[in-house]
Amino acid sequence: METNVKKKYDAYPDSVQKYFLNIRAAIFEVAKAEGLDIEETLKWGEPSYLAKGGSTIRVDWKPKFPNQLSVYFNCKTSLVETFKEVFGNVFRYEGNREVIFALSETLPLTEFKACVSLSLRYHKIKNLPLLGM
Repeated sequence: METNVKKKYDAYPDSVQKYFLNIRAAIFEVAKAEGLDIEETLKWGEPSYLAKGGSTIRVDWKPKFPNQLSVYFNCKTSLVETFKEVFGNVFRYEGNREVIFALSETLPLTEFKACVSLSLRYHKIKNLPLLGM
């Protein structure tokens, strides 16, 4: 884990750390399966993941919402709108950039990995209907 991301992770409560690690592992698994090099860093103070030709994925927990962890996608893309169309109520959304996960619920891994794949390849697929799904 990148040093600054590790510091941020260490500041999370234990329940958040476990969920964060599941999300992080899914991102790295998708990148490996897609043959993509992934950069892990902090952007806007949040753990962030980016592959060349993709759109940044950010993950963060906020004390204001202690029972959830959010994954953020670029609001200037069609990513979240596509997720809504394809996956409907599998996820909880906030606007056109945020997917919210309740810490008490199991991560819908298959669907989440599909979202990660779209984001990590976004600039190559952005002109396809439903991003090629």
